[in-house]
Amino acid sequence: FTPSHARARRPVAPKHLVKMPQIQYSEKYYDDIYEYRHVVLPPDIAKLLPKGRLLSEAEWRGLGVQQSRGWVHYAIHRPEPHIMLYRRPLEAGAPLVDIANKQ
Repeated sequence: FTPSHARARRPVAPKHLVKMPQIQYSEKYYDDIYEYRHVVLPPDIAKLLPKGRLLSEAEWRGLGVQQSRGWVHYAIHRPEPHIMLYRRPLEAGAPLVDIANKQ
């Protein structure tokens, strides 16, 4: 029995469990040789990136980036180092998307 004036309480997360921004993954895009995607790191993870070098698969996985095998961190976009650029060779039969005309 619950009195009519009683309201259901919403569960409250413990103060030590603060929701952090999530790692964001782009859709894949393609050229004739590679499949590409970029990954946007939240500030708390981006500050852990080493300056001026590419990461190995073990290093970027250690930061929490999750993707299937074969992706290589291939470039650093200096104005936005928190955006990690990845590519992997196209496999036979992978869909090709004309990124210039994609809507």
